Amino acid sequence: MRRIRGVMRPARFPVSAALLRRLALASIIANVGIVVTGGAVRLTDSGLGCPTWPRCTDESYTATAEMGINGAIEFGNRLLTFAVGLIALATLLAVLLHRSRRRSLLPLAVAVFLGIPAQAVIGGITVLTNLNPWVVGLHFLASMAVIAAAYALWRRTKEPDGPTVAVVPAPLRTLAWLTTLVSVAVLVIGTWVTGSGPHAGDHGAARNGLDPESIAQVHADSVFLLIGLSVALVFAFRAVGATGAARAALVLLAVELGQGLIGFVQYLTHLPALLVGAHMLGSCLVLLATLSVQWSTRERRPAPASATSTEATDAELHPVAAAHS
Repeated sequence: MRRIRGVMRPARFPVSAALLRRLALASIIANVGIVVTGGAVRLTDSGLGCPTWPRCTDESYTATAEMGINGAIEFGNRLLTFAVGLIALATLLAVLLHRSRRRSLLPLAVAVFLGIPAQAVIGGITVLTNLNPWVVGLHFLASMAVIAAAYALWRRTKEPDGPTVAVVPAPLRTLAWLTTLVSVAVLVIGTWVTGSGPHAGDHGAARNGLDPESIAQVHADSVFLLIGLSVALVFAFRAVGATGAARAALVLLAVELGQGLIGFVQYLTHLPALLVGAHMLGSCLVLLATLSVQWSTRERRPAPASATSTEATDAELHPVAAAHS
């Protein structure tokens, strides 16, 4: 126990800011990783490798030898959910035990942690609906939401808790938000393309009924719009001297061009599984790069130190003197 201004408080494990940032980054990587492995489940026709949920079969929670490689792949992906959840739990505990007690991080850490079981439930619904393509698309988009929350948490661990201040003019912030909305639209339309294509996750799974050629063209048009907006951001940020924002926009543009190249090649080569998997990874990178641009348009400054917080900090730095105050 330790005493701060006459109040006894339990000793806490001092989680450093560096450890908290590493855990938040690990959470991003883990959630991107499970998107890629989830894609591998679909691309190997293992979506119904475990034909029910939450059990793998009606009699067993684990895959059996009779289920072959498809059962092993699907069950392996389910196990990875627990690993991602443990990282999210460790991050949440780190936020609670962080020596600076940054309560502003708690809602984001809770959102990431609760997003993992929510994802598991949606994944279970995809199995119970025999890989309904609309539910599969929702499963992917829910992963994007968890990744966005994990990214926000990571960025907040690197910032103070003061108010945000814009570093670019208001019209350019509006342009950045428009780019973000179009980026989200590209991801949503991409799930429609996937739902109309050949990689259903199982040979007997239904498709969404959309014409693959037509919806692919809509997707391509939305990508062209996104690239155009990103080019505009690069030049606009440079014109106002916002070098950090211009750099983030340039990275976004590079990721988009790489993702567009993969999409174009996979379309011409009739959607080989390896390229489709790379395209799913690219979708995660586009989202992260888009969020980076959004963060680059503002900065957060330190909050004014109050007398109370100063006293508490002094007590933590000098516990012996505080005990005799």
